[in-house]
Amino acid sequence: MPKLLNTKDTYKTILKATEETLFKDKNSKFYGYAFPVSNEESVKKSIEILKKKHHSARHWCYAYKIGTENVKYRANDDGEPNNSAGMPIYGQIQSYELTNVLIVVVRYFGGVKLGVGGLINAYKTSAQLSLEVSKIVERTINVVYLITFDYINMNKVMRLIKEHQLKIIDQKLELNCQITISVRKGDCKKIKQLFESIYGILIKIV
Repeated sequence: MPKLLNTKDTYKTILKATEETLFKDKNSKFYGYAFPVSNEESVKKSIEILKKKHHSARHWCYAYKIGTENVKYRANDDGEPNNSAGMPIYGQIQSYELTNVLIVVVRYFGGVKLGVGGLINAYKTSAQLSLEVSKIVERTINVVYLITFDYINMNKVMRLIKEHQLKIIDQKLELNCQITISVRKGDCKKIKQLFESIYGILIKIV
């Protein structure tokens, strides 16, 4: 049962962008990179940086997966034969059970064709190398709540936040107070009920 809980409110990703890795096959060079990403805009920026760095390369193939519940993913062959590059890269993201990650493999053609089987192996291996050198971390899936209350309830609210070690994202403490908190998904129902049990406090998901 504890394992089931983990799959529901934790996920694995990489801590930071990796160092460049290199895989060679028949004079072709495959440079692998992994990036932590949170949206498609950060995917685009990371690929643009690599296109500038490797402006004379032949292919910039990639795959990404974003999200924990509403998952978005894409695999791009960038001119290589269908499913010979993007999907082998995506397969490694799946194999490591990661999300919020982008892997890009930059290829310099060495003059000798590798064939579809050779390409699949090269892109898979390059993606694997980039994940082997990355620092993988486990994070919690969190729900963000906005708590609205009168100043008179300040002590009650702050006591609950302290007791349950809740993370405050933002706060506006005036006559009418608002505090935005982040709560681990597995605890969110319990925390919501605790605040709702106090008269005069409103709590809602942001």
